[in-house]
Amino acid sequence: MADAGKLRGPHPLRPRVATGYCADLAMTSYAAIDFGTSNSAVCIGDSAAASATLVALEGDRETLPTAVFFNADEHSVAFGRQAIAEYQAGYGGRLMRSLKSLLGSELINETTIIEGQPVAYRDIISRFLNHLKRTGEAQAGGELSRVVLGRPVHFVDDNPERDQLAEITLREIAEAVGFRDVCFQYEPIAAALDYERALTKDAVVLVADIGGGTSDFSVVRLGPGRARNLDRSGDVLANGGIHIAGTDFDQYLSLRSAMTCLGLGAPGRNGKQVPSQIYFELSTWHQINFLYARKALADAQTLDIFYDQPVHHQRMMKVLREREGHRIAGLVEDAKVQVADGGRARLDLDFIEDGLGIDIDGDLLARAIDAAIGKIVQTAIATVEDAGLDASAIDAVYFTGGSTGIRALRAAISAAFDNADTVMGDPFASVARGLGVYAQRLFRS
Repeated sequence: MADAGKLRGPHPLRPRVATGYCADLAMTSYAAIDFGTSNSAVCIGDSAAASATLVALEGDRETLPTAVFFNADEHSVAFGRQAIAEYQAGYGGRLMRSLKSLLGSELINETTIIEGQPVAYRDIISRFLNHLKRTGEAQAGGELSRVVLGRPVHFVDDNPERDQLAEITLREIAEAVGFRDVCFQYEPIAAALDYERALTKDAVVLVADIGGGTSDFSVVRLGPGRARNLDRSGDVLANGGIHIAGTDFDQYLSLRSAMTCLGLGAPGRNGKQVPSQIYFELSTWHQINFLYARKALADAQTLDIFYDQPVHHQRMMKVLREREGHRIAGLVEDAKVQVADGGRARLDLDFIEDGLGIDIDGDLLARAIDAAIGKIVQTAIATVEDAGLDASAIDAVYFTGGSTGIRALRAAISAAFDNADTVMGDPFASVARGLGVYAQRLFRS
């Protein structure tokens, strides 16, 4: 983690006006997009507006689940909650989630089969980003050709080349859907800019932005006097991040709950536990679809010889044949949200077998993600150390991102900085608002 907090390349708070970044500042309207692993949000503004405003992306909702459903029955494409609803209603087709996780991965240049035709994964991201753009344009009443896109501190951990490739790919996709000037800003810094608007005095703040795909941290000097400056490079003391967050928590909780109902950890005929790899894939959103392919189903069927209790293999095969993997993943995610801050939830798997299910509570969630929390806390500590500070120098820890709703995670980070105030931001919109603050200052400068 020694290099986790080091910035690479042009500083994110300094406008980049070459090589296609923000080259044309004369145009009027702009967008700021938080393209998230689990949820996305958009701000829009123009040169006459005092500030950027959040866009209603679905009804009156200002956030949109990052989901696309290719409806084979209706030959249509749905986004967000509508995508999930159509899938859950039983329409045939393909549900795609965690699209951001594809950036920087080897899958980004691969294709998948949709309605019998190969479709590139980058084209699926393009469709979603285009939907955000068009929805913003409908509210703006005109074309949006300038954009600030949020990005995690690390798309890919410990691999600068793939990390840079992920940003390049996202910029190419943004340009392909019609954005002519594309800028990037680190998501935790965007959250800091949103938080700064409420400050009445200077403070050294650790921003903890923990969403669906990454846990990102920034140590930033904030205050009302500093907010007037466009170039904030001297105020950003360190950035750090790790590619562990909400979708990983979903997987770990699924492995401790739903997958045990399907046989994970059960004894096999040879005295060893049954093969586990298929359960890891079945609990990972962007891997589930691969298990439905004909060869994958045939390979899964051959595993029956390893099971001491045939019912476990039968349950797993039913899930695969009836393509219920995403349904299980969605139920696990819902249960995680219900128990994140206490309480209990029943993971009901009656659709697999009558009476099948498991009770989940906050303690089970905490045990499932304990190791992940430890790595996230160490990343936060390393980021502060990279700033040349110790924990006592942090005045406030500002939490944003959907995963900060998990009590055990907040408590662990707060304990590492026990002299700091704990401040909860908007878990789903702070980054988008902060990107809007940055875009407004940048494009009106």
